[in-house]
Amino acid sequence: MADADVIPIGSGGRPGRGSGRRTTPSAAARALAGPDAARRKKPGKAKSAGAKAAGAKAAETVDQTVTELPAPAADAQSSTRAEGRGPDLAGLAGLDFAALEKVVREMFGADGERRIAEWFAFLRRRLSGEYEVDEFGFDSDLTDQILLPMLRPLAEKWFRVEVRGVENIPDTGSALIVANHSGTMPLDGLITQLIVADHTNRPLRTLAADLVFRTPFVGEWSRKGGATLANNDDAERLLRQGNLVGVWPEGFKGLGKPFSERYKLQRFGRGGFVSAAMRTGVPIVPCSIVGAEEIYPLVGNLSSLARLMGVPYVPVTPFFPLLGPLGLIPLPSKWLIEFGEPIRTDEFPDGAADDPMLVFNVTDQVRETIQQTLYTLLVQRRSVFF
Repeated sequence: MADADVIPIGSGGRPGRGSGRRTTPSAAARALAGPDAARRKKPGKAKSAGAKAAGAKAAETVDQTVTELPAPAADAQSSTRAEGRGPDLAGLAGLDFAALEKVVREMFGADGERRIAEWFAFLRRRLSGEYEVDEFGFDSDLTDQILLPMLRPLAEKWFRVEVRGVENIPDTGSALIVANHSGTMPLDGLITQLIVADHTNRPLRTLAADLVFRTPFVGEWSRKGGATLANNDDAERLLRQGNLVGVWPEGFKGLGKPFSERYKLQRFGRGGFVSAAMRTGVPIVPCSIVGAEEIYPLVGNLSSLARLMGVPYVPVTPFFPLLGPLGLIPLPSKWLIEFGEPIRTDEFPDGAADDPMLVFNVTDQVRETIQQTLYTLLVQRRSVFF
């Protein structure tokens, strides 16, 4: 993949408060991760010695059982067939295998055998504990084998995502991918994570609000999938480690805006993502997403219930809560995702990240780039669902 052209922008600034370099996740992230976060760094530490030994024993037992299955005696098998007292077991085995192979190919395609082999290898690693989880809770093995494959049919068959500009994402090194946020539910973040992984073979580490990590089940699986708390310290640490990091600066303001305001970007916060990129000198890649606005058209908000539940909003759509659980099925809108040309931040002087006017100008440039690209994509899209 060729290096993408970059857009240099203005300079300026003054020395400020320093880089804020950290060697561990922030205190806020550790608090949300729970008391056992420190044990997740290595797989051996994530499991007790007894559990790991039990997993290894289980895998060994499977191998031993398969190895020690007694084979039928050749003479007895021949005698049985000669006397007509039983079927040809070898022939039946062949027929069963052929039928199984046909089913596998129908379900998984031509590469079905390879995918099944990968599944068994994945199960072996889970049983034996031979997988890694980093200090933020990211489980790359689980993400690649379980989480992302669950999203792939949704992106390819339901939303029919069309992707442009992936060459603007660096093949190596860090970058901050900044995208618009919409759709009532944060499916746009999950689909973007899938698209980046499939087109670059690199994981996208996402920054999420603290509400995500306070939600039972959702928080745990979000950490396993590569999300961490949206604060500058953790963002800078991930960028210094060479990761691709994704951020949606509109937050809940963009996610929960009324359908009447679709594709009109909300305020991009205080520009914290820009200052993180400046301090680490990584490029900012604007990402524009068309299609997510229509999956759950937000026509109302049960604000009283939202305050009672402690959430930003409780959505009312044309189908929810009227149709109950059926209303949670997203509409099959046509998606277009475009990654724009990177905006460089490595040419700013030291302390530029602490110049509020410079940070505001860069933030506004990123926002305006995404907004104009959204308008262009909307013109190019033939209709909402085609």
